[in-house]
Amino acid sequence: MNVPRNVVWFEALLYMSLTLDAVSVAFQDRTPKADVTAQTIQMIGIATMMAAGLILLLVYFVWLAAQRRKNWPRWVLVAALVLTVISLAQMIGEKGIQFDSGIEVISCVLTAAGLYFSFTGDAVGWFNE
Repeated sequence: MNVPRNVVWFEALLYMSLTLDAVSVAFQDRTPKADVTAQTIQMIGIATMMAAGLILLLVYFVWLAAQRRKNWPRWVLVAALVLTVISLAQMIGEKGIQFDSGIEVISCVLTAAGLYFSFTGDAVGWFNE
């Protein structure tokens, strides 16, 4: 069974987006400030691990959609994109465009393009559940 071209694009673009997200998390500024406590350092570690876990969960959803032909993970990915765009707009509104928000914008564009491919062209009818 050949995977449709649009599904291949969906999968590739979403994996690129999630790779950018992983790089963004890896290079987040975790420089201790003067008023940092041990609890704050622990919370930074927990937040980093949660971000890594979420990225792995989204990788699993992309795989479920593209390889196992599941429809519901695409909708979860759409919802995640909407929430990310809202969060990103708030962050840009407060701090302006910075390096990490620029990476997030690129990631959102890649995700939106990938999701577009999953709903159009020869991908229609691929997702059966």
